Amino acid sequence: MKNTATPIDDVTAVAIPPKPRGRPRSFDREAALDAAMQVFWEKGFEGASISDLTSAMNVNPPSLYAAFGDKETLFLATIEHYAKSRSDQMCPEQKTAREAVETYLRFKADILTGAGHPRGCLLMVAFFTATSASPKLQAVLATKRTEARENMKERIKRGIKDGDVPVGTDASELADFYTTILGGMAQQARDGATTRTLHAVVDRAMTLFPSKSN
Repeated sequence: MKNTATPIDDVTAVAIPPKPRGRPRSFDREAALDAAMQVFWEKGFEGASISDLTSAMNVNPPSLYAAFGDKETLFLATIEHYAKSRSDQMCPEQKTAREAVETYLRFKADILTGAGHPRGCLLMVAFFTATSASPKLQAVLATKRTEARENMKERIKRGIKDGDVPVGTDASELADFYTTILGGMAQQARDGATTRTLHAVVDRAMTLFPSKSN
């Protein structure tokens, strides 16, 4: 009798199970956000491709969409992740408004030029590279850009109330000045300025902070 059994080494007879789709069980959302943040920070919102993001996050496109929905939602999540890891709070432990502003600017100088991440500020990069983003994303970026200014203004107002900033000082105008300095520092860092250079900028900027003797 003729043997009609299929040889076990016949590849056409072996059913290959499909690869599982979606996020792996070991998916670490925080690690994925950190990886995506690095890509957006380096390339900007529009410059970062899905391929760039999935490669850095070590996931496939279906996993990315399952976890975050779309590129814009992922970007919004990385903005929040960035804000949490690099607080914009105005150093509440400092006794005076001047000390708080100076400490904050020096903290930013170190962050802007620090190792382990692209130079500059992710929010500044986002501002210049998300011009075609949705109104929702633009609104979030606008809010984030004003948070540092508002925190600084409130700390200066507290200094006026506490007596370490001269009465009559325009807290809003002074906050505008120092957030403009901060924006310039972020751009300089992006262009290659050293930590020492940015601290020198802070030195000069703080000579203009109003004091009782001014």
